[in-house]
Amino acid sequence: TSVNSNPPCAAWSVTFENPNICALRGSSVEFRCSYSYPDEESVRGTAWDRGMNQNGVWKRVRLSGLPSYNGRFEYQGDHAHNCSLVLRDLQENDTGYYYFWFDTDKFGRRSKTSVFLSVTGKADLRSQVSVFRVRLGDSVTLDCRTECQNGKIIWFRDGRPVAEPTFQAQTTDTGNYSCAFEGLKSSQSDPVALDVWYPPLNVSVEVNRSDPLLVGSSVTLTCRGSASPAAITYTWWYSSDVSNSSTELQVGSGQVLSISSVELAHTGTYICQAQNRAGQSRSVSTLCYPTCVLAHIIKAVPSLCHSCPSEDNSEDNCDSVCDTVWLSSGFLLFPESRTNTDL
Repeated sequence: TSVNSNPPCAAWSVTFENPNICALRGSSVEFRCSYSYPDEESVRGTAWDRGMNQNGVWKRVRLSGLPSYNGRFEYQGDHAHNCSLVLRDLQENDTGYYYFWFDTDKFGRRSKTSVFLSVTGKADLRSQVSVFRVRLGDSVTLDCRTECQNGKIIWFRDGRPVAEPTFQAQTTDTGNYSCAFEGLKSSQSDPVALDVWYPPLNVSVEVNRSDPLLVGSSVTLTCRGSASPAAITYTWWYSSDVSNSSTELQVGSGQVLSISSVELAHTGTYICQAQNRAGQSRSVSTLCYPTCVLAHIIKAVPSLCHSCPSEDNSEDNCDSVCDTVWLSSGFLLFPESRTNTDL
């Protein structure tokens, strides 16, 4: 009985993870590859070939024999089952077919199939965002389209790296986004804009006044805050009763509220409300009695008159005496030895 000494073809194979690769000029690429052979065989040598048309004849030429590849390729595999290869500093004339070859104790084998590498000088990256205008907290997905799918894509916002291509929109995410191949920042795509809308945040009131603030002087209140788009409506509310917000009265509009001549009646709570197309927000209570700025009104007012009894206890012989008191920060300040009394 005769025995076939040749092992079955199924025991021999070369597999390329990605048989079609597109890469940019100047970049690096890895041909990920695995191979198999009968268990009784041992690998003695490996090599990669470039398919070339020489005088009308298709030939496989060893990369090690091509001067243009000197120092630009590195075998990442082994003599077991890994046959991966790295090509660096790619040039457009590297475009072509690449084959793997290995030699065992008894047989030399070469891959029937190949890796086709296409090298282009232009990235032709097109950046996209799932939605161009979002609200605070919305989900955003960045997508980079290119004919060359090889290589890791990285993102930039206004020139600064972006950690992940999918995120929840924050106030700082407004900007221009572009994508590029990792290691080739010069390949950046044309930018696309992302606009994050949010209602006014951190609304506060800036006070411009004299110190001390005297009756008859002026006060300017300016409403500040961050908003996108910018706040378009400002409303001012006032309450003389700081403990009851239901007593609020609308006293002005616009970003600036001016009081040209301060009176004691102006003491109270002032609140600014800012609004844009994304919503509205209010400032905290400002100038609220008794510690706010408008309560620092200083004015001489008469105290309650009191009688000064005579030695004979006859009040008729004593003129009514009125001390001068001063109103400051919501307290009555009596001159000299008198004690402060809450209003």
